[in-house]
Amino acid sequence: MDNLWLIIGLSLLPGLGNLAGGIVAELVRTTPRLLNITLHAASGIVIGVVAIELMPEALENLAGWWIAASFAAGGAAYIGTEMLIERISSARSGGSSMWMIYVAVAIDLSGDGLMIGTGSAVAISLAIVLAAGQTLADFPEGYSVVANLREKGIPRSRRIAVAISFPLYCLGMALIAWFLLRDAPDAAKYVALSFVAGLLTVAAVEDMLEEAHEAKADSRSSTFAFVGGFALFALVSAGLETALGQEAARETGSAVQLVEENIHHAA
Repeated sequence: MDNLWLIIGLSLLPGLGNLAGGIVAELVRTTPRLLNITLHAASGIVIGVVAIELMPEALENLAGWWIAASFAAGGAAYIGTEMLIERISSARSGGSSMWMIYVAVAIDLSGDGLMIGTGSAVAISLAIVLAAGQTLADFPEGYSVVANLREKGIPRSRRIAVAISFPLYCLGMALIAWFLLRDAPDAAKYVALSFVAGLLTVAAVEDMLEEAHEAKADSRSSTFAFVGGFALFALVSAGLETALGQEAARETGSAVQLVEENIHHAA
């Protein structure tokens, strides 16, 4: 039960990061250059999640063909979903742009939830690191979404309602993934991680960066933002893993000390 509440809390973090970015977009004047930079930073963070956390776990525990197949399936799932959104959007009139933006972000946050739920089925420490990384990435994403909605003339009340609803998608998918995978074979858990890696990679390269290029032509600042995003996640990941490792070591030491005291008293 303790793990369940922890997963609920972790899965809400990316949505809250998205919400915080949206609030900043409401309060700060948005420029195409700033939008370009924030999306490059978000892309760097997402690539960092894949390269530093997801793929090493898969490489250590799966055969190469399983990794290739599940990664490709994740990428294909994202592309298929994007095609479906475009088809639905083109069939609608009036609020089609609003619909497409909303569904795209909802799917992205659902992917975050899938990643956190899958990671928690492998190890709680992995879920904590993944949640931290996605929260960092979702802040600039939330900023860009609300900024785009403002440019399209969507009323503020609707923009706020949209931002508030996003955490629910991440929470729901995290719980589904955790309940399905917590007692599953280890191979299934790592296949799911590789699947999410494929999904996130396509999202970062084809979605975030494409939107960044549409907002404003790239500059050296864009490149620095991408590299900085990757480096920031690397630092966060290393710091959290060190802290969690020290905590685990303290718990292990306390347990050993307790056993030794019991043996001493028994003697």
